[in-house]
Amino acid sequence: MAILKVPSLQHLARNWHDDSSRVKNVLVRLAQNSPTFNYNPLFSAVQDMLVFGQPYDEIAEGIRRGVQREGVRNNFLEVLPLIRDHFDGIAPAFVQPVGRRYYPVGRGLLVPFDPPLIYGVGGRIHFPWFSFWRTNPIAQMRLSLFVTMVDDVLIQDPDLETAKFEILDFSAPAGKKSRELMVIDARDVPRVTAEEKAEMLAVFAEGFFLAQAELAGMKDERPEDRPGDDKRDDDQPGLFD
Repeated sequence: MAILKVPSLQHLARNWHDDSSRVKNVLVRLAQNSPTFNYNPLFSAVQDMLVFGQPYDEIAEGIRRGVQREGVRNNFLEVLPLIRDHFDGIAPAFVQPVGRRYYPVGRGLLVPFDPPLIYGVGGRIHFPWFSFWRTNPIAQMRLSLFVTMVDDVLIQDPDLETAKFEILDFSAPAGKKSRELMVIDARDVPRVTAEEKAEMLAVFAEGFFLAQAELAGMKDERPEDRPGDDKRDDDQPGLFD
């Protein structure tokens, strides 16, 4: 039986719909085709560049040698130069990880929030959020929901509430094959109202528990019936990365 794990805050926003049955359908599909990789090597690359000043060529070679699956490896190597260009010339006073937080969605559902890192430049804390989806990144109401929820988290931490919050979107623009980095200043993203947020989260929570119930009633798939790794889109980390 496929198990429905609690999504991250970013995945909650990306998979939100205005109908709980649509949320359910998306979550069931993702639970049945859970991802087989994550983007941790790219987060490690950012820290190697910022903290240790490791040369880009060494980091890229480490990915070429260390990531066995060709599709995943090529995906990482496509994103890596965009990361390099963005952080080139930045000499932070500090770089540090941020501990996991939990966001209450409703009906006892707590969603994890795992910021990769923060860094300080010129006396200001920078809070970058990395979005690695090639297609269909969070946008419009979903982006507003995500930024509003992040605001709720940051305001609880005196060290982070004044941080410069930016979303680094590594998707490919419509009509283009290659990724480009778009830096979104969170201050430019409209927030949802408290009433809108409550309604949106209630719909998601209802969809989550509907998906959980549906999956619990399904029979286990035979191993030969499960989709193979070669059929998955390696760009899409799905729900749980």
